[in-house]
Amino acid sequence: MKQEKTQVVIVGGGPNGITAAHYMGMYGIDCIVLELADCILPYPRAVGMDDEALRVLQGIGIAELAVRDMICDVPLRYYNARGVCFAEVKPSTAHYGWPMRNIFMQQLLEGTLRETLGQRASVVLRQGHEMLELEQDGQGVTLQVRDAQGEIYQLRADYVIGADGGRSTVRKKLGIELLGLTHPRKWVVVDTANDTLDAPYTALHADPQRPFVCIYLPYQQRRWEFMLMEGEDEAKMCEESTIRDLIRGHIGDAVDQLNIIRIRAYTHHSRVAARFVQGRVALVGDAAHISPPWAGQGLNSGLRDVANVAWKLAAIVQGRASHAILASYDQERRGHATELVALADNMGAVLGLTNPLMAGVRDWLFQAVNSVDNLRSHLLEFKFKPKATITKGLVHHERAELREDDLVGQLFVQPYIEDAQGQRRRLDEVLGDSYAVLGYRVNPREQLSEEMATYWARWDTRFIQVNRSRSGSGRQQPLTATDAISVEDVDNRLGEWFSKVRDCIVVVRPDRFVAAITTPQRLEGVLRKLAEQLS
Repeated sequence: MKQEKTQVVIVGGGPNGITAAHYMGMYGIDCIVLELADCILPYPRAVGMDDEALRVLQGIGIAELAVRDMICDVPLRYYNARGVCFAEVKPSTAHYGWPMRNIFMQQLLEGTLRETLGQRASVVLRQGHEMLELEQDGQGVTLQVRDAQGEIYQLRADYVIGADGGRSTVRKKLGIELLGLTHPRKWVVVDTANDTLDAPYTALHADPQRPFVCIYLPYQQRRWEFMLMEGEDEAKMCEESTIRDLIRGHIGDAVDQLNIIRIRAYTHHSRVAARFVQGRVALVGDAAHISPPWAGQGLNSGLRDVANVAWKLAAIVQGRASHAILASYDQERRGHATELVALADNMGAVLGLTNPLMAGVRDWLFQAVNSVDNLRSHLLEFKFKPKATITKGLVHHERAELREDDLVGQLFVQPYIEDAQGQRRRLDEVLGDSYAVLGYRVNPREQLSEEMATYWARWDTRFIQVNRSRSGSGRQQPLTATDAISVEDVDNRLGEWFSKVRDCIVVVRPDRFVAAITTPQRLEGVLRKLAEQLS
């Protein structure tokens, strides 16, 4: 049997797997991606992407390309049985550098991800290759793989990422249980082309007679989703004539010009793996957690997984960190993924009420909420979405008791800054691919001993001094900082952030989460604590 060796194997070549492969390539890790399918499925599956996920794609230089096929800042509306909008999510802020609600088509994103993967010299994508067996020991993982010609070979890796979906073979081979429930009602998903309906938003119609969803997609496409009611025949409901009749009831004869791309009935699951890490194997995306579609967070959660685990695996393989930090992936991600599944369940319960009396009570409650300014703002800005917060893991909380306003362990903001050449750039472009230490109106590099500076240089850490806008002596003479990058806070967003935390130095992890907040006097000790966590 042919045998091969690589550093990381990724099982699954969907968006999560290929994004992980991009990160491996960016860090120079030898990586092989095993994907059973020989081509990208030609129809949309995931259709919603948030600002955090776009920031993950920004980390590998793909976000600008991906956005070209997206519709940004798309509202989400809830309609009651009378067709009246009783709640709306319409975020307009961009705290993390990107719009908060974006609509895309998965096959286009996958095409962009794969086309650009060829630029990663250390990564190989093998389509038509199926993982059959997986065994691991203290030094690595051995996989048996069947190639596109049916030949079986052995692949040895230091680490494995399981990104092979809800039916994950990796998860099953590890014996990891998928905990949760399967929802009793199926939904029929219909993708259409040649759409001319003037409804540029996502609409959740909470009609107790038949709840349905209508999603505005790019390039004259639209998705319809209909609940299968009790006693209905699935095969009959999936016939094109039945579907056209259902859509006709909402848009009239305009349905006649629609091209039906796909009709499929789906069972919704709400499940989370008992653990995300076992030995040298990590699960990401649907292999780790499966969510109903109502919060639009399935793929977004998977991309958050990738951002969390990729830099850690790369650091371990490169010898910059110990194997022990891999456990922090489960510690930092599983709780938030579980919260987002619960959010989707709750949103589905609101949408899927089929009892007219209960639906009436729901509509009345939402109307009451909509009349209160702070609650309306809560809906508009999607603030009810659980925020990813790391309380235990690779972060350092200086306070013994955490407070609600503690920003350590949260995603760092991403405003625009101006670099030394006067170019307006998103902050992450300056932070780099590893750790960054930012000082507000102070040079953080000057606060360190040579010993500590040498350690963090191994991580390619960037030290950045953030200055107020136009704080130099002239346009051609901005403030500079010795052994540090100097930038100007052109929109005063970083100034606002630092005023909240009341300290002037922040340590930002490679995945853009705040690792610590401190003062110049305490920075040396804080960085020492973080170094101990990584060792």
